Amino acid sequence: MDVLKKVPVREQDPKVRATNFEEVCLGYNEEEAREEASRCIQCKNPKCVKGCPVSINIPGFIKEVEEGNIEEAAKVIALSSALPAVCGRVCPQESQCEGQCIRGIKGEPVSIGKLERFVADWSREHGIVPEAPEKTNGKKVAVIGSGPSGLTCAGDLAKLGYEVTIFEALHEPGGVLTYGIPEFRLPKDGVVQPEIDNVRKLGVKIETNVIVGKSVTIDELLDEEGFQAVFIGSGAGLPMFMGIPGENANGVFSANEYLTRSNLMKAFRDDYDTPIVAGNKVAVVGGGNVAMDAARTALRLGAEVHVVYRRSEAELPARAEEVHHAKEEGIIFDLLSNPIEILTDEKGWVNGMKCIRMELGEPDASGRRRPVEVEGSEFVIDVDTVIMSLGTSPNPLISNTTKGLDINKRRCIIAEESTGKTSKEGVYAGGDAVTGAATVILAMEAGRAGARGIDEYLSAR
Repeated sequence: MDVLKKVPVREQDPKVRATNFEEVCLGYNEEEAREEASRCIQCKNPKCVKGCPVSINIPGFIKEVEEGNIEEAAKVIALSSALPAVCGRVCPQESQCEGQCIRGIKGEPVSIGKLERFVADWSREHGIVPEAPEKTNGKKVAVIGSGPSGLTCAGDLAKLGYEVTIFEALHEPGGVLTYGIPEFRLPKDGVVQPEIDNVRKLGVKIETNVIVGKSVTIDELLDEEGFQAVFIGSGAGLPMFMGIPGENANGVFSANEYLTRSNLMKAFRDDYDTPIVAGNKVAVVGGGNVAMDAARTALRLGAEVHVVYRRSEAELPARAEEVHHAKEEGIIFDLLSNPIEILTDEKGWVNGMKCIRMELGEPDASGRRRPVEVEGSEFVIDVDTVIMSLGTSPNPLISNTTKGLDINKRRCIIAEESTGKTSKEGVYAGGDAVTGAATVILAMEAGRAGARGIDEYLSAR
């Protein structure tokens, strides 16, 4: 064994997986996990923990894995995370815990994410479930949204004895875990639902098909329904568009709609009737993880897929692993290109996308080099479907129906980072509803902060 190199993780062959929706990464078995865990040097001042937004005791759980105490490893993780099987799959570990790993200075960092996934999957397969508190404290808290921030906040509050009810607008819980991330990265029945069930086993109730701001307001929850505090974890589900000519054509989708049809409404399955335009040639505009998810979904539905991004590969915001997988599967990257018009036929359907070449200038406010148009470099990509993946913002429904709840110019709820406290008494918020679209683990961090804030608030009353 070369301690400077990670134990390789098994994956589906690219040519095979490009034709199915089964999980790409197959994960470690116990022997592989223990071997990888033995690479951890058990730092006295572990920087990996500081790199983890929810502060998992990483050396602690890895030591238990190395010694074969997998159930103990699960208990260590459970102290900090309610969604380990999710985080082990979709967290950007390379820029967080693994990015801080001391082993990574002279070699490859320890595969912390893959080890977390192994522990979580082992726990599920062996029926290990979290223990609910023996009794509740009688105080009721409402959580809006069952995505990663809402589930985390609800789980932490339930462990402290609160009676928690989650209100979810859609017909299935999970938020972005259910509607946004594809099956081949995050299996719904095998991974997401069992994690949600574990939160339920802590005593949390989940009510679906409840649109807060329409079905019920926050003021009604506080004044009429007996809830003493509310956490808003409603996410950011409102898609952004470019505002270019032809964007309203038939065959233009937001990545949000496209992925929701495929994931939540099971359009990728032959035994479901949900319609989805597969397309023969698809352009996905954007370079983030959601763009990779949309592109790889379109590929599996049978299309030739182009990712159109206005910067170079070095500036792609998507995880390197996702870009690598997309390339392996045959997705074409049209970099330093930007759409300026969507072309249509006489019936209003997409039949091409006019783009312009870009070059990189000086860095902008994001620190990335600003793309500048190359005059006279227009060209047309032959496509019949366009998926816009340009980010999302919070739906204004909750802020518009809640007096005293302050928002910023991006329509995000203003909340204290350390507690989730908003301008309205008894109301806390976190995740994408506060920050705009971000990662699952950052939403979980905000959920934990909100739980702490609510506990401090209600304990003092």
